[in-house]
Amino acid sequence: MNKKVTTALILVLSVMLVITGCGNSNSSNGNGNKNKNTSKNNETKETEAVSGASKASYTPYDQLKEKYDIIIVGAGGAGMSAALEARAKGMNPVIFEKMPVAGGNTTKSSSGMNASETKFQKEQGIEDSNDLFYEETLKGGHDTNDKEMLRFFVDNSASAIDWLDSIGIRLNNITITGGMNEKRTHRPEDGSAVGQYLVKGLVKNVQEQGIPLFVNADVKEITEKDGKVNGVKVIFDQTEEKTITAAAVVVTTGGFGANIDMISEVRPDLEGYVTTNQVGSTGDGIRMIEKLGGTTVDMDQIQVHPTVQQEKSYLIGEAVRGEGAILVSSEGKRFTNELDTRDNVTAAINKLPEKSAFLVFDSGVKSRAKAIEQYEKMGFVIQGDSIEALATEMDVPADQLKTALDTWNSAVTNKQDAEFGRTTGMDNDLSGAPFYAIKIGPGIHYTMGGVKINTNTEVLNKDGEPIPGLFAAGEVTGGLHGQNRIGGNSVAEIIIFGRQTGMKSAEFVKAQ
Repeated sequence: MNKKVTTALILVLSVMLVITGCGNSNSSNGNGNKNKNTSKNNETKETEAVSGASKASYTPYDQLKEKYDIIIVGAGGAGMSAALEARAKGMNPVIFEKMPVAGGNTTKSSSGMNASETKFQKEQGIEDSNDLFYEETLKGGHDTNDKEMLRFFVDNSASAIDWLDSIGIRLNNITITGGMNEKRTHRPEDGSAVGQYLVKGLVKNVQEQGIPLFVNADVKEITEKDGKVNGVKVIFDQTEEKTITAAAVVVTTGGFGANIDMISEVRPDLEGYVTTNQVGSTGDGIRMIEKLGGTTVDMDQIQVHPTVQQEKSYLIGEAVRGEGAILVSSEGKRFTNELDTRDNVTAAINKLPEKSAFLVFDSGVKSRAKAIEQYEKMGFVIQGDSIEALATEMDVPADQLKTALDTWNSAVTNKQDAEFGRTTGMDNDLSGAPFYAIKIGPGIHYTMGGVKINTNTEVLNKDGEPIPGLFAAGEVTGGLHGQNRIGGNSVAEIIIFGRQTGMKSAEFVKAQ
């Protein structure tokens, strides 16, 4: 009898330890959009949780303190980078994340991180310059980018790659994406999607540094006293509200790409588009900052990504085209330069009667763009052992598809695309069977607009003056990208400016 009681006690204690190890409950909705408090939304979050960081990494609520040096709102790439740099400066930061897992839209990032004059480019004989990166990004943004922000961005891109490498996050596999003429999109060594790799590495470092990271922690208000930001009001697990104080607050909550109401306010023409954004991207940080007197810029500049799998609103990364894929219509014909800027490729697809197209590639592209393995698992990839067999699966004319591929392969051989003037992503032809295709269409992808900051990542008011103690970075901010973001620049932005918020908020706290 005693033996049975002992066994039962051990079992109960084991279950309790597992629950404690999981940290916070993930039962809260916490997405900041009351129109989406449905069981379907919870299922979506659970699906995202599977690919996000481990729940065991998160801090239990009983470890919450009433005061920290710096509060960071949002646990995406920018927020975690900020926390690590703040810790390196001797600060005691905390991260509050409203979703059940860390990562935000960073987890969904696919193609890579742009940077120029990096050590990995030099090792691989890629000649690049910060000036060229600057000019190509400015051109991509139609010369509407905040030039001071852009200059800081490109000049600090190589050091961001070095910093990531120093903490065990190596991005040395380099490809090219739209709007660029040089290979500067840095990916994990195996060529896989950058997002999950980045989030996993950042969470690991946050955990190793002992930085508290609370999930299901929905910040509802940034507080201030005597003209200075002094903390936040946060609801834990949708039940208990607490006021936590700090000498500085860093906002890294992401954009508003999943908030259809906010999008409709500024871009009613985008109604009906699918969105690639995770459900937590609802513009909370923008709204909270506006209440403090912060101003916004470029709010109507919303990027529609040309290659989104429509049924599951899943982004098909630009690296697939960068490694050689082409776009064909339902007639089996090419119709655009696949590596033109995103707005131009989107416009070309929208001119087609069906407003959709196919990405077509071969086994070589599949081997070089590892993200395709994930697309295959999700059931997006159509396969054929020959071009004719693929055409049958795609339901397009086989002769037209064969002509498109033959013409493209000749263009690759001659290094001249006479049809559409493509000059990049032409290192390899499409001749290695089997052949593949993914059906795509445009989808809301990125909100270029957001709160106005300076290169010190200080949030500015309507007079252009910093709001004391308030910093921001990432997609919650606006101005850097202008009217069109170049693929690969968002990951660079969150690391470059995320680090800057950590350093500058620490300097602010020390000066108090």
